[in-house]
Amino acid sequence: MSGYVNRGTKPYDAVFKGILDSKIDLVTSVPCINLKELIHMVETSNDIIHVPVSREEEGVGICAGAYMGFKRTAILMQNSGLGNSINALASLNLLYGIPLLMIVSHRGTDEETISAQIPMGDLTPKLLDTIGIPYFITDSVIEVHDIIVDAWEKAELMRKPVAVLLPISFWRSI
Repeated sequence: MSGYVNRGTKPYDAVFKGILDSKIDLVTSVPCINLKELIHMVETSNDIIHVPVSREEEGVGICAGAYMGFKRTAILMQNSGLGNSINALASLNLLYGIPLLMIVSHRGTDEETISAQIPMGDLTPKLLDTIGIPYFITDSVIEVHDIIVDAWEKAELMRKPVAVLLPISFWRSI
């Protein structure tokens, strides 16, 4: 484990360390309560260019262009916005072989208190399977660093987006 994370590490600290150790240097983000602290860390980092966006497909497009400019890219988003980005992911990233690390706050899973989030929570893995985007799901703060590093390596090797789905239980872990 190249990025050992201590047991008391906060979820967003472990994710941020994974992003840094993957040498991601441009991140787009869409607001999400679970990603709030992580977005702040990215925004204030001297090692990462942060581009906040209002829609997920906009973030996918910016990341694709940045990758063409030799940047390593990631998007921080909630799974409810996955539907917004499907066309951009399929007709841009998948068609042209553009890697992208997708760090996804996976709402609608166990412990979800907002019933409107549940349908998309159930559909998220199926949508990713349907369009051929590999994904990892973890609620382990201890494992997330290495999963993020592995996901970026897989994205580069396969020349396609790879998603890391982080359910509610991940964000509530200690």
